[in-house]
Amino acid sequence: MFSNIYKDKVVLVTGNTGFKGSWLTLWLLVLGAKVIGISDDVPTTPSMFRVLDLESKIKHNFAKVEDANAIDQIISEHTPDFVFHLAAQSIVARSYRSPLETFQTNIMGTATLLDALRKLNRQCTAVLITSDKCYDNVEWTWGYRENDRLGGKDPYSASKACAEIVIHSYFQSFFAIEDSLVRLVSTRAGNVIGGGDWAESRIVPDAVRAWANGVAVRIRRPNATRPWQHVLEPISGYLRAGQMLSGNSNLSGESFNFGPASDQSFTVQEILNSLAKDWDQISKGERVVIQAESDFHEAGLLKLNCDKALHDLHWKPVLNFPTAIEFTSNWYRHYYSVGSNGLYELTLSQLDNYVAQATGLGIEWTL
Repeated sequence: MFSNIYKDKVVLVTGNTGFKGSWLTLWLLVLGAKVIGISDDVPTTPSMFRVLDLESKIKHNFAKVEDANAIDQIISEHTPDFVFHLAAQSIVARSYRSPLETFQTNIMGTATLLDALRKLNRQCTAVLITSDKCYDNVEWTWGYRENDRLGGKDPYSASKACAEIVIHSYFQSFFAIEDSLVRLVSTRAGNVIGGGDWAESRIVPDAVRAWANGVAVRIRRPNATRPWQHVLEPISGYLRAGQMLSGNSNLSGESFNFGPASDQSFTVQEILNSLAKDWDQISKGERVVIQAESDFHEAGLLKLNCDKALHDLHWKPVLNFPTAIEFTSNWYRHYYSVGSNGLYELTLSQLDNYVAQATGLGIEWTL
């Protein structure tokens, strides 16, 4: 996979204790990478990071990504070949409660990492993960392209738009020169599902927590539409971007969207109906209760155009919606029925299944 580009390489992952970070860490370990982690804490209880005991398999550093001294020291000590920057305050609702924390982590954290890379005196490939919410969302029906306007009404979305501006500024100021040792891209993905997510105010974790306790999940906007995709889809994109960027300096400074096919956008109600079919904890009554909408802004419609990733990276999604739901449901049902016993093996088997399906489609990163 990925032409073995990550085998025996030092790969730094910020935000490695989170949902996406844990899946990325696991995949990098399978690829033979030497993983270095940076995170200020383990963000949820339970957590995939702890359930899979990933801390024992990597070199982990507890540090805030906006702590310049700590980040400088870690990067100068480990001199990574690759960097995947996922560390963020990623919850929209929390950004309303703690806007300064959100701006500090998402904007200054990105700047701090890039400033440390500016001082790195060796070749390094950096993939910087932001969000589809970096776009100024006017809720049109077609997908946003990488050159569409950035913006954000809520603090989280605004912080991701600002992070993209910081990335562009650092690239143009320090890394755009022909002989730059550091190459970078920014990547944008939408709502992901999959086993191991226990974050607050996310629809799938909220649902499985409720159903595991035999109660209905409460939702605010049943008709909100998102381009749902399994977590392995954007992660395959991040890894592919790192692979291609390491061999092609012309990609440095570019941005890429990773999302499902345009016909794979579904409402919150639809995803819950699909997920609930595999849960039998509630034998009577409602599985979903619609409550009053929140008093803060939440987007109703958001889609991505991923043609650039297809053209430049030869990347495309693998799983259809029913399979993504099946992967997700099976993971949580295992956890809530038997706990963490055998969960590492199940997670690896889902990764193997994903790779096998990608191989069957002839997707280039499988080579």
